[in-house]
Amino acid sequence: MSTLDADCAGLFTVAFDGPRPTPELRELLARGAAGVILFSRNVESAEQVAELSATLKREAGRPLLLSVDQEGGRVARLRARHGFTELPPMRALGDRGDEALARQVGALLGRELRAVGIDLDYAPVVDVDTNPANPVIGDRAFSRDPAVVARLGAALAGGLQSAGVAACAKHFPGHGDTSQDSHLELPRLPHGVERLRAVELPPFTALVRAGVASVMTAHVVFEALDTSRPATLSAPALRLLREECGFDGPVLADDLEMKALAAHYPVEEIVVEAVNAGVDGFLLCHGAEVQHRALEALRRAVEREWIPRERLARARARMARLLAWAGPPPDPRLARAALRTPAHLALAERLGPLLAARDPTERGRG
Repeated sequence: MSTLDADCAGLFTVAFDGPRPTPELRELLARGAAGVILFSRNVESAEQVAELSATLKREAGRPLLLSVDQEGGRVARLRARHGFTELPPMRALGDRGDEALARQVGALLGRELRAVGIDLDYAPVVDVDTNPANPVIGDRAFSRDPAVVARLGAALAGGLQSAGVAACAKHFPGHGDTSQDSHLELPRLPHGVERLRAVELPPFTALVRAGVASVMTAHVVFEALDTSRPATLSAPALRLLREECGFDGPVLADDLEMKALAAHYPVEEIVVEAVNAGVDGFLLCHGAEVQHRALEALRRAVEREWIPRERLARARARMARLLAWAGPPPDPRLARAALRTPAHLALAERLGPLLAARDPTERGRG
């Protein structure tokens, strides 16, 4: 395997099917994939997740970032039936407006994820829920008030990271006002830049100032920034994150196989445009064949100088900062003691009742 192949693979986080590593996953890890994202399809129990994490980290023989979507409410891969503390949606925190409580909830999430070897949580959602008809955000957002989202999002991210788990602010520049679901189609928003500065951007700026480890892009077209490309592929959109919000860390693209992108662009075009726009890392959440195609397209683009080698080096350096959160293999025998403790259950109860609902993200990512 060439150094360039490994450098390109180091921008990818990949997924697989089932509760144990597959030959396809092992091949991608051998090529140098930076991490693995877990879904409900990979989860049987807390002990099994810890054993899976330990196996993957030992076999990789290098820092390997294990990640998950564990927000609370509808979007949580690790549930009470698996042995984890289950939380209501983040709107429950927003309704209370208590930063100390939000930090405690973040720390709870971090302790339970760290116990089973997970290093990065794709949370918190810091979209502002300004559209009651939004089919995918809704109560995943803290509030319809940008100031509340900013305060509580920064507190929750701080709690997560205090427990040794990297946080990820999503979905930049903001998915809260869409009326389409980017798992299924490509949303467009006509908002001017001043509206973005007043509503959508303040939570991201607050989390950047609080030291959030990563930011995830939205597959949404913001017409004032780019009339044709979604934010994931748009240099003007990502310049807003770098220059106005001040973020110099790793920018992660949401799953490239979501229909907002996949129905409009081949994956080979997506990875090249996204890296040149400013994306540093990618999620590929389904088939190994697409994962290899994306990796090979990135390598070819660098070889042909469609992507400057300096740009790849910057992306790798930022991903290395995220990989610094990668912990050692967990001990599965110790995992259960850190989960569903009386203190954790009491904290969850303070937030209110759980509401059973279908996870909207499983349509496109799980």
